[in-house]
Amino acid sequence: MITAIAIDDEPLALDIIDSFCRRDGDISLTVYSDPVVGMEAVHRECPDLVFLDIEMNGISGIEAAKALPEGTFLIFTTAYAQFALDGFELNAVDFLHKPFSYQRFVTAVRKMRELSRLRSMAMAGDRDGGEITVKSEYRNVNVPLSRIRYIEAMDNYSKILLSDGSQVLTQMSLKEMSEMLPSGKFIRIHRSFIIPSDKVSGYSGRAVSLSCGVTLPVGRVYSSDFLSCMKVREVSVRL
Repeated sequence: MITAIAIDDEPLALDIIDSFCRRDGDISLTVYSDPVVGMEAVHRECPDLVFLDIEMNGISGIEAAKALPEGTFLIFTTAYAQFALDGFELNAVDFLHKPFSYQRFVTAVRKMRELSRLRSMAMAGDRDGGEITVKSEYRNVNVPLSRIRYIEAMDNYSKILLSDGSQVLTQMSLKEMSEMLPSGKFIRIHRSFIIPSDKVSGYSGRAVSLSCGVTLPVGRVYSSDFLSCMKVREVSVRL
């Protein structure tokens, strides 16, 4: 069950969020029309998720968001689309532009659940090593996950680059490789590349630098998921 708090000075907006949460069936929601009282409740109860309006009786939701407890997931709800960029810069899970539909609400909450799952995996450690077995040149090869620098698509093959400079060529697509690797520990960043998240030394929405000294491009299609995963990892490391 997700614990959530909604803060909005419009009672109708709170009613809609409340009805959507009830329809979802797995969200325990408390609503506040007074942003000061609402933020006090957030700090007191530390919910999993906060739905936060941006313009409330002269109080800025953007500023309120900066004071959220570490690790709280945030979804902005507002009628002012021009604030979307500010919202995402604060690492908001999503930005719901009023009036929003139930399906749009579901999409936002689904993102939060996925980020929560990835965070749980990271906090659990997921550092038990492990390995995958791939077929290479008619034989099975065991590849330790900890030794993988990155994986690159090569026509109908995938090339696994290892920490000692060697490589394993397997007749598997990058999609098949992605399905085999543990989610959250490896991220597909491009139609041609998969990387281990714990070997990222720097990144942006367009490129990622690995600890081995290699810089790889981030594809536009994969950028959003990649950035979300990295943000969750950073929060988990801080925690």
